[in-house]
Amino acid sequence: MSGEKRALHEQDTPPLQGRIRSQPEDFRVDELPATAPEGEGEHLWLRVRKTGLNTEQVASMLARAAGVGRRAVGYAGLKDRQAVTTQWFSLHLPGMADPHWGDHLPPQVEVLEAARHRRKLQIGHLAGNRFHLRVRACDGDREAAEARLAAMARGGVPNFFGPQRFGRDGDNPAKAAALFQGQLRVRDRKLRGLYLSAARALLFNDLLRRRVADGTWDRALIGDALQLDGRGSFFVHQGEDPTVDARVADLDLHPTGPLWGRGTSPVEGAVAALESEVAAQHPVLARGLEEAGLRQERRPLRLRVEGLAWDWPQEDILELAFTLGPGGYATTVLARVMRLEEGE
Repeated sequence: MSGEKRALHEQDTPPLQGRIRSQPEDFRVDELPATAPEGEGEHLWLRVRKTGLNTEQVASMLARAAGVGRRAVGYAGLKDRQAVTTQWFSLHLPGMADPHWGDHLPPQVEVLEAARHRRKLQIGHLAGNRFHLRVRACDGDREAAEARLAAMARGGVPNFFGPQRFGRDGDNPAKAAALFQGQLRVRDRKLRGLYLSAARALLFNDLLRRRVADGTWDRALIGDALQLDGRGSFFVHQGEDPTVDARVADLDLHPTGPLWGRGTSPVEGAVAALESEVAAQHPVLARGLEEAGLRQERRPLRLRVEGLAWDWPQEDILELAFTLGPGGYATTVLARVMRLEEGE
């Protein structure tokens, strides 16, 4: 397996196998907003339930139904297509009345709530997502699976980017490489952004895979950039604070990995050497991201799994519910406990 393909997958063997998304109702997601609309302003915020559609499709439908351009529509995050999801959208309607949706939207799109606000909804402006998942055709060691679920509830999971980040066929990093080498021209800014994001995700996953393999993904190493839970700020661990290990164990601090780009990495020592080694394994992607002008950022290596609960309504059906913060993937959580097969 090539370095690019190997970096997409964690190497830990899960105790179960099962099938997700046999039908949209098996994968339910409810967005947790970071802000409630104030009740007045030029932007109409909508809480929408969608089934079997992706976020961009719904954004375009709302724009057409309201008689505005697509750029007038905002949302906080992309949601799965093969799922039933609720999320917030905003429409810029200066001097315009609230639309009457009537027959302008298909049955797969339901407007559940509407209120005015002064600002457009921006990408990333959400508190997280609550997932309710049903996994069918489960087979394997249930006792080991439940032990692993309990461990995940206590200690989180490796914060891998999910397969959605790499495109339907997993080839977006290859397209990014072609773009960086002048073999591919992309005029669409959004598509170009998807390719760049996939390249960053691949480097991050490769770094995290190595730290999972050596058992340091949930430990603070000297030289690590440690991020406060739920915050963007971080500090470099110099070994002088005796409380660091306990705070990491309590999920108050998390080691981080690079979202590659321009700038000097803050990490030091063996941690810096490992990150440089990963970049050297993917020179086209690392150099291309730097030349694209992206600023280097940090992402936690660990993902907190809040409110994790599970049940077996039937012998071969596992139901799970949990909450993840922004940027967390439900499939990453599932992959810790089972080998996944997608439904029809």
